[in-house]
Amino acid sequence: MRRIAVINQKGGVGKTTTTVNLAAALANAGQRVCVIDLDPQAHASTHLGLEPDGSIPSIYDVLVSNKPLAEVRKPAGDNLWVVPSDINLAAAEVELAGIVGREVLLRESMAQDAEPFDFVLMDCGPSLGVLTLNALATADEVFIPLQPHFLALHGLSKLLETTALVARRINPRLKVTGVVVCLYDAATKLAQEVVSDLTAFLGQSRGASVPWANARVFATKIRRNIKLAECPSFGKSVFGYAPKSIGAADYTSLAAEVLGVAAPVVVGPVKVAVEVPMVEVATIEVPVAEAAPAEDAPAPVNRIADVAVA
Repeated sequence: MRRIAVINQKGGVGKTTTTVNLAAALANAGQRVCVIDLDPQAHASTHLGLEPDGSIPSIYDVLVSNKPLAEVRKPAGDNLWVVPSDINLAAAEVELAGIVGREVLLRESMAQDAEPFDFVLMDCGPSLGVLTLNALATADEVFIPLQPHFLALHGLSKLLETTALVARRINPRLKVTGVVVCLYDAATKLAQEVVSDLTAFLGQSRGASVPWANARVFATKIRRNIKLAECPSFGKSVFGYAPKSIGAADYTSLAAEVLGVAAPVVVGPVKVAVEVPMVEVATIEVPVAEAAPAEDAPAPVNRIADVAVA
């Protein structure tokens, strides 16, 4: 079983999108996958079609009331299950404040769970509190979704320091497997510079005694795609909502990379029909990245001279 915590203390970088759609892609590949929603906002639960209204047991009951995971887990598709969250989880930080060993409650619950999963993916909220610490104490691997912007890089050093602290004091097995670049636009120079600087930084850590010594930037980049933004409102993964979209292709490629069974999928240009005034409709070829809807296009950015990851 591979236990993976998907974390980043910065919001809006694609944590939940990556957790849910990577889980769905792995399930499509025949793997038995469980998603654990550790975010009080319960976006992963909603994304998988569960209504976080407090009417069903959640991960809150596991952490606070010691309810078995098997009594909380819900099916979310073929080979896919979810341990949901709800707003009650927001109170867990306070309620667990006086509990000895509160950082390992989830790990102890999973040790008592006999269900044979191939993957457990934990979706963490945008903070480094006790819920995220429970994920890090339980996980063997960390995936870091990252938007290729300067501010996203700026907070990466703090996140890596946290993984080092947890590995030293709570979970010596913990390793940072890699960075998933999300909301990627190859047409912007900034995105290319950030990926290049991040790759160089991780390369400098080779051989060091740190959890990210063998981390890499995943070759698969999750491109901007409006279908990825639309599918949560339908309670579906991108595979249930738009299986032929570039979002589905990217997460299929990422799953293959995680499994190590195939090279990343490269989606070629698409043919788009455009109407030329006074002539017949012509067919031209444009790259996929340029075929995104207008509202999905990134705002102009200024070139940065240097991006440093402390």
